[in-house]
Amino acid sequence: MRLAHILAAATLLVAPALFARSMKPNAAARAVPKSGFRAEFLHDLEDVEKKIMQLAMAMPAAKFSWRPARGVRSVSEVYMHVAGGNYFVAAAIASKPVSGDAQTLEQIADKQRVLDELRRSFEQLRSAALNVTDADLDKTVRMFGSDTTERGAFMTALTHLHEHLGQSIAYARMNGIAPPWSGM
Repeated sequence: MRLAHILAAATLLVAPALFARSMKPNAAARAVPKSGFRAEFLHDLEDVEKKIMQLAMAMPAAKFSWRPARGVRSVSEVYMHVAGGNYFVAAAIASKPVSGDAQTLEQIADKQRVLDELRRSFEQLRSAALNVTDADLDKTVRMFGSDTTERGAFMTALTHLHEHLGQSIAYARMNGIAPPWSGM
């Protein structure tokens, strides 16, 4: 629970849209690794991204403002929180300063803009994994006022993504929408 609160607070300090536009793809990006932690991370990232994107696309645009209770994130706010988390971890790995207001990001409610922002955030996170080496994974990065490793930052990203995938599945089911991959 504490990690969720910390991650939520941290995303309030980021300007993910600005960060995404400021990061230029590295022409020397490494090839997708075939084994090791980064290969496993990228495989899991691809799976969770596919599910989040399919679920977001299946949810009707009119439901993006739906929330299960007052004071709880809406559908679009959850997806934009996911995007903010992706941007935040990518920034920590790239040692890029991130500043701004993630609340602005969470105000995006238009379905197409939400989908576009989610895609960009996943691209940034994937790029971060492709632009480090296995040796870099033991490098120290600062997140949430504490030191961790790049590996730890990537693990935090996956934990965050799976947490909010579960939340999004619950939101969808409460609105009569079955996850497209579940068949029920």
